[in-house]
Amino acid sequence: MANDILVILGSERTSGPPHPPRLGARVAAACMRRLRDRDIEAALIDPLEIDLPHPFKPHFAYASRDRPDALDRLAERIAAADGYVMVSPEYNHLMSPVLSDLLNHFGSSLFSYKPSAIVTYSAGQWGGTRAAVSMRTFLSELGCLPVSAMIHVPHAQDVFEEAGEYRAGVEAERWDGYLDRTLDQLCWWSTAAARQRSEGGERPGAFITNPSERNAP
Repeated sequence: MANDILVILGSERTSGPPHPPRLGARVAAACMRRLRDRDIEAALIDPLEIDLPHPFKPHFAYASRDRPDALDRLAERIAAADGYVMVSPEYNHLMSPVLSDLLNHFGSSLFSYKPSAIVTYSAGQWGGTRAAVSMRTFLSELGCLPVSAMIHVPHAQDVFEEAGEYRAGVEAERWDGYLDRTLDQLCWWSTAAARQRSEGGERPGAFITNPSERNAP
């Protein structure tokens, strides 16, 4: 069974408004809690803890000897994972610029043939649903195809405590069932893909560096 899921947080704000500023950290923690309840190893990738190079230069654009250590470590972690939970607020009807910036540092060859789950949230009533539309296209292009179910959390500050536990008065059983619908799909597909990789089946080549790899004849 697949046992290594990365929960990638698309927020680095540490001040408000709105308050509290790091709602995404609460949502990510809740997803990790539900994964660990299944004995799935879940690790958080927090952009606040990663020193990305600026101006922007992706990992694959460096000569191997010149790659920043932070990028190399994260590339290895992404490549080793069985699946991904992408957690994002909504900015201008799109996924967060923090999440897209982080993911754009790495090529599709690291993500390919693994599933992802889309998780969005907001302090208001829409739960980031419009961002999820663009995330489907983005993640498909990376090669980590999103499962069909998604998680949207409106008024996230009223649902989760700081550590990802439910706030008093929240219907925990209903929320667990809602989260599990998406995470169960992610685990199913992660296990299937991990089995295929372990059996040594040859994978079709992923786009790496040369745009001509995508050209029609």
